[in-house]
Amino acid sequence: MKLMVVGGGGREHAIIKTLKKNPEITEIYALPGNGGIAADATCVDIGAKDIAGITAFAKENRVDFAVVAPDDPLVLGCVDALEEIGVPCFGPRANAAIIEGSKVFSKNLMKKYGIPTASYEVFTDLDVALAYAETCPVPIVVKADGLALGKGVLICETRDDVKAALRSMMEDKIFGASGSSVVMEEFLTGPEVSVLAFTDGNVVRPMVSSMDHKRAHDNDEGLNTGGMGTVAPNPYYTKEIADVCMETIFLPTIAAMNAEGRTFKGCLYFGLMLTPSGPRVIEYNCRFGDPETQVVLPLLKSDLYTIMKAVHDGTLADVDVTFSEGAACCVVCASDGYPGKYETGYPLTLPETADDEAVYVAGAKLKDGVLVTGGGRVLGAVAVRENLGCAIEAAYKVADGVQFENKYMRRDIGKRAMAANK
Repeated sequence: MKLMVVGGGGREHAIIKTLKKNPEITEIYALPGNGGIAADATCVDIGAKDIAGITAFAKENRVDFAVVAPDDPLVLGCVDALEEIGVPCFGPRANAAIIEGSKVFSKNLMKKYGIPTASYEVFTDLDVALAYAETCPVPIVVKADGLALGKGVLICETRDDVKAALRSMMEDKIFGASGSSVVMEEFLTGPEVSVLAFTDGNVVRPMVSSMDHKRAHDNDEGLNTGGMGTVAPNPYYTKEIADVCMETIFLPTIAAMNAEGRTFKGCLYFGLMLTPSGPRVIEYNCRFGDPETQVVLPLLKSDLYTIMKAVHDGTLADVDVTFSEGAACCVVCASDGYPGKYETGYPLTLPETADDEAVYVAGAKLKDGVLVTGGGRVLGAVAVRENLGCAIEAAYKVADGVQFENKYMRRDIGKRAMAANK
């Protein structure tokens, strides 16, 4: 059986390594993949947004099943195009992927169907938005409407910060067309939780919860990044809270999308904040999170391909979705300077890992047969252990074994989770 995974980061590496456990899968193509993924799949130099190239390759190589992992190709309709030529896919069609593709859409959806979230206003005119900035409560959150590589959200502490954020998005177009509309949203407080969930449009099967670390530096300081590390499970996400989220957020979201004629099949990511008033949705993603996937999938005991096929077929209720009782930690090794200016092209040496450890490569390429750094987030060092403390210690041991010239990593991944456990 031939599979194709669209994408080329650490998330895709984790998906590919997990899919490889199924003995029926004889070939996995990664489009485009990366230098590290090349050890586990056949990398094909076709970009994740090249929908025509992806469909032509799938047809020519008789791909049996495709996993479309990143947000851009999902929003652009990659699943629609592949299924049109008869290739079954894991991932939502474009009309459902809009739940991430447009923050205005998702906020309006939650408002219409009573799904708990922060109060908000939407603006398409800069002058009107600037006038609102004179009276709005601060701090406030300013979000670009469209996709922005996970960086289109700014927390503004002062009115001057709000105005600067609005001008950068709407006037300077730092996020391109994504900032043509902005959402100005109530600033919520409380622990953040990421919950990925498999859904076939009817049944919802949540995965293990996780905690991301977005800021570049220790103690949650510095610029927002795509994520500097994760731990799972998230200690703040208790069974009682999970039950509330299922009844008030997860199932209502699926029902709302069905009611809108936008049935969602795939992995739906719920970014939650556990406020004093209860769980609230901060954001939806239409795909596996990165780097949350790197700690969630290593804990999956069931076969990933079987689950993905059931999601496509609408038979998720009939398959086993179970996770181990242990804990996982992912420490991101980045190029020093990320998410600002950084240098790449340094030789990259990966350590030997045990069965309950992994290195998921995100930004690296092969140059004359040598693996070299090729991005801001270079890789995720991951370990699974019986408890969180042991998982964190083991993940850092793996990360310390990674060698490249300008390596940088946070040294406090999991610190907040450990404090919550105590």
